[in-house]
Amino acid sequence: MASTVMVIDDEKNMRFVVRRALKAAGYETVEAASGEEALESFSRESPDLVMLDQRMPGIDGITTLVEIRKLKPDIPVIMLTAHGNVEDAVDAMKAGATDYMTKPFDVDELRLAVEKALRIGSLERQVDYLKGELDRQYDTSGIIGESQQMQEILETVAQVAGADATVIIYGESGTGKELIAKALHEQSARADGPFIQLSCAALPETLLESELFGYEKGAFTGAVTSKPGRFELADGGSLFLDEIGEISPAVQVKLLRVLEQRSFERLGGSKTIEVDVRLIGATNRELAAMIKEGTFREDLYYRLNVIPINMPPLRERRGDIRILSEHFMKRYAPGKQLSGEAMRLLESYHWPGNVRELQNTIERSTILCRADVIDADDLPEEVKSALEPSTAGIRLPAEGVEMGAVERELIIQALQRTGGNRTRAAALLGISRHTLLYRIDKYSISL
Repeated sequence: MASTVMVIDDEKNMRFVVRRALKAAGYETVEAASGEEALESFSRESPDLVMLDQRMPGIDGITTLVEIRKLKPDIPVIMLTAHGNVEDAVDAMKAGATDYMTKPFDVDELRLAVEKALRIGSLERQVDYLKGELDRQYDTSGIIGESQQMQEILETVAQVAGADATVIIYGESGTGKELIAKALHEQSARADGPFIQLSCAALPETLLESELFGYEKGAFTGAVTSKPGRFELADGGSLFLDEIGEISPAVQVKLLRVLEQRSFERLGGSKTIEVDVRLIGATNRELAAMIKEGTFREDLYYRLNVIPINMPPLRERRGDIRILSEHFMKRYAPGKQLSGEAMRLLESYHWPGNVRELQNTIERSTILCRADVIDADDLPEEVKSALEPSTAGIRLPAEGVEMGAVERELIIQALQRTGGNRTRAAALLGISRHTLLYRIDKYSISL
């Protein structure tokens, strides 16, 4: 579909020349002989670009430009100014014009200016959209979780985001460590700077070192040009190193130096490069245990572990499963919903893959289910088996049993196994938390 250009000029001959040139280039045009006429018809015509004469009787071009921007902030505007009037051009650009042209101009110049302005307008809209998506995705207000654990984590993020201290995020795969790292960056004074990330587990030692610190031309076979590393790219912003527990001892030494001295050299280089970077690490491993094993440096651990954040697995915050499921349902299938039985299964499953597995499960189910309601049968087999009772090894004694005593013992065992966590204990027993609390009171159980 051809773009529409609104030509606003009090000179009839100028409007004719511009209209003919634009139509020859494949554009649709609408015209206005004054600023008043343009503003009256602007919303109705909804043009993609405006060509606006700066000096007109009545409402002048600058005032018209300001009013047009109020109606459609992202529309590109080319201001037409008198030959040699540089001050008018500067005023136009300050007022928000995308470009300006001086009269008289030739047809090719006009076409190029229009093409450029439309391209700039399109790119600005894309940037605004993507920035909005990032803001929605990485602002902590968009992190889904009403459980006490998640609320405490969000409070910690709010408290430490403004500091430059190193943060390390612990947690199983799929718990949302990357999301927390981005929230820390977005809420910090470095938010306008770069957020650079690297998965340490995805690269062998030699490649990881060059990715972190960069290299000079000729540093190794294949290094035909110099390349900056992630630390350089993150200067003035944040660097997120995922799976930081996987880095080798040799790279650990260099990483420690950067944290201590805020400087390093590229591979094959001798020039010391200074950087201002906030480091955020993440790992699913116990670094303290790795120190005892001799696979992780103790001095680096203390440099990294300034502010630790522990992400709980989804099975330990089952109260969030429902709102997470509803959130993913709205994302993947706004017109569908989960049945009560399906939700009960989701809340009972142990989710070894955490939030990422739940997200994938919802996406898969919305695609495969043709009905408006996703039922238990539409869920993966491993989720459907969440409530299936396991009777293997259970034998009824010849003399029989007292069911209350058996039930009391099972509740005690479940509470012991979960460290007293009643929500997790209820999930192990396949009953609701309310039912568990009732039976704890009924059997006078205290741990």
